[in-house]
Amino acid sequence: MIDFEKDNAIVERLSLQVSSFQEGFKILSDSKTLEEIGENFVHLLRGNLLLTDVNLFYKKKEDENWQTLFAPNIKSKEFTEYLKTSEAFSLSYEDDKLYKVYSTLRCVDESYFGLVIGSKIDRSGFNSLDVITLQIFIRLLDNAYQSYISKIKEKNLIFSLNHKVVQLNSLVDTGIEITKLENYTQLLELALERAVALTNASKGVLRILKNDKVIGSLRLPNSINIAEALESPDKIETRVDYRGYSYIVTLLDKESRKGKVPFDTTDEILLMAFARQVHGAVENKQLHKEALENEILKKELSVASSIQKKIIPEKLPSIEGYEIAGINIPSKEVGGDYYDCRILENGKVSLVMADVTGKGVPASLLVSSLSASLHAYLEMNIPLDELAVKLNKLIYASSTSDKFITCFISILDPSTGELDIINAGHNPSLLLKKDKTLSKIEAGGVAFGMFDMGLPFATEKRTIDKGERILMYTDGIPEAMNENDEEYSDERLENFCIDKCFHDAAKFIDEIVADVRSFTKDTPQSDDITALYLIRNK
Repeated sequence: MIDFEKDNAIVERLSLQVSSFQEGFKILSDSKTLEEIGENFVHLLRGNLLLTDVNLFYKKKEDENWQTLFAPNIKSKEFTEYLKTSEAFSLSYEDDKLYKVYSTLRCVDESYFGLVIGSKIDRSGFNSLDVITLQIFIRLLDNAYQSYISKIKEKNLIFSLNHKVVQLNSLVDTGIEITKLENYTQLLELALERAVALTNASKGVLRILKNDKVIGSLRLPNSINIAEALESPDKIETRVDYRGYSYIVTLLDKESRKGKVPFDTTDEILLMAFARQVHGAVENKQLHKEALENEILKKELSVASSIQKKIIPEKLPSIEGYEIAGINIPSKEVGGDYYDCRILENGKVSLVMADVTGKGVPASLLVSSLSASLHAYLEMNIPLDELAVKLNKLIYASSTSDKFITCFISILDPSTGELDIINAGHNPSLLLKKDKTLSKIEAGGVAFGMFDMGLPFATEKRTIDKGERILMYTDGIPEAMNENDEEYSDERLENFCIDKCFHDAAKFIDEIVADVRSFTKDTPQSDDITALYLIRNK
């Protein structure tokens, strides 16, 4: 029997999520890389269904092994054996396993996405609305992936033409003419046309090679068959190599008043000299362009770096009965991580740890906005759940759809050790007890700026007793990669906290950074490393 009341409730709740689905599709469609699609999809799905653990995998062909696209929990890959690739779409549930939901999607190019999903934050079961929502988001992923493939094809086509045109700034007769021509398509056509005209050739072919494979070509006149034309015994050609590409200009069938005649030495010298002149002009123009772009980038980074240095504290405050130390090491000149510790007017202490999606100037500016707003709201002494709602609205209004902030905020009463906590989609902070057991602090909701749907933020109260300590950090520590693409991992971080708990705060921070460095060795830092460590001594 159909339960109309239940069905109507599902429809009504889905109607409220329409804007979320639309925004989710926009975020996925605007993603520049497959990895970015995966990361955004995981964040969207986790935020909409309030899931503790979402992991996305990908493989190009059915008989290949699953590759991690975005998996916060590296152990989840062990469960990809439950993913089915025999169907275009599958969705299964395993209540008795660590991971509850398994889903696969076969894409238009016969590649596969695989989802391994853990339990919900509130530990409740998956209901009908959750299933429908999951299916909708998977379809959004499918549509976004098709859009991504189309963009890649279009981008490759444009790149293969425009880049070669820039490289081959054409075979014009003088350097002055080269610098005057701004339309590179016309430039390329003019180069071939001039080369043909200068040597009285009846045909011309320009081939563009990458790794000795032809990836593009032009012909004059357009009616000729390139393969047949290149078989002509009467031809001359020259080759220019530039930044991994090779350009071969072939001129065929020289004409005169007496009919066809062989190309002579003058023709060959003229073609080679002309090609060198064009090559030099192209290289100079490209270097000049890059120099201008680098100068602009340096100025932007300088501004962003100055902003970031002002909002991250140079020196942490002294808290009676406590030790505190922090660190922020950007992976680039500027980063998207942020931490702060501030004594409020009521004597309590605010502890903040945040991470903006993306890096560079946009992330730095968003961090600045968060810092200013957070300080203003904290002095108003409003409850943390209300503060979180205000911050979420502000960040949502002041950022683009692909930017949001995970944030951990705690208000400490130094006299009692009581902590009022909220966690907006950030890594769980680690509370180390006196018996050397770790407790994770995960209270909260979705990241700031992800949605403006009135979603609540749950607070949590904890107490830090004498001899106990708390580590707040960003994902740049557990996700630090070594040369084998292995992550430092949450497990290693937790074991380090237990083993090194006897150190003072500053020494602990130094040693955790050293341990990460010893793990990654010479591998370039891929993300910001940020941490804040608090010890209660009295």
